[in-house]
Amino acid sequence: MSQDLPRLKEPYSTRGQQREADMLGVYLFLASEIMLFGGLFAVIFVAHYLHPEEFIAASKKMHVAIGAANTMILLTSSALVAIAVKAARSGHARPVSLCLALSALLGVAFLGLKAYEYWSEYQEGLLPLPGLHTDFASPGEHLFMNIYLVATSLHALHLTIGIAVLGLFAWLVHSRRVKLPAGATATETAATYWHLVDIIWIFLFPVLYLAR
Repeated sequence: MSQDLPRLKEPYSTRGQQREADMLGVYLFLASEIMLFGGLFAVIFVAHYLHPEEFIAASKKMHVAIGAANTMILLTSSALVAIAVKAARSGHARPVSLCLALSALLGVAFLGLKAYEYWSEYQEGLLPLPGLHTDFASPGEHLFMNIYLVATSLHALHLTIGIAVLGLFAWLVHSRRVKLPAGATATETAATYWHLVDIIWIFLFPVLYLAR
């Protein structure tokens, strides 16, 4: 049983203290990610304030159904990740690897839908890409689409990293290279990052797709 517990490292006196220190490092990293996206949200709100009518007009061109479907996908994946963390703390490897793998697959589904959405927007002349003719009614709409492209592609990049992390941990737990519950903190670290990526999308969806 002692082999299943995380090894106590110096200078910590208890495993609880060690776990708190590990998670503090994770939270500091996530804080830097929040500052990155926080700056992006500030840009969105200022631009919306300066160009309210243009932002609303551009937002109405978004594929709301795809955005809503992707929101449901990420909410489901977050629920599975939460189940994985609970199972990891109890030392049950099978549900951990299964839930993490399913969450990673849902992340891939999100990216697939997002790629399809980008393609549709490209066909409609909405994406402000070099060499692509766009027919925006005003500079404000063009600004909205630039912000939309930067925000969603940056989120997709972070989601891709999250998929790789979840897939890796699913394999490590399944192959017993990470033993539970000793590796529960590591699993929780991956889950916390995934939850942050999901929360960022939950804020992006109404701001970009439902701007009114």
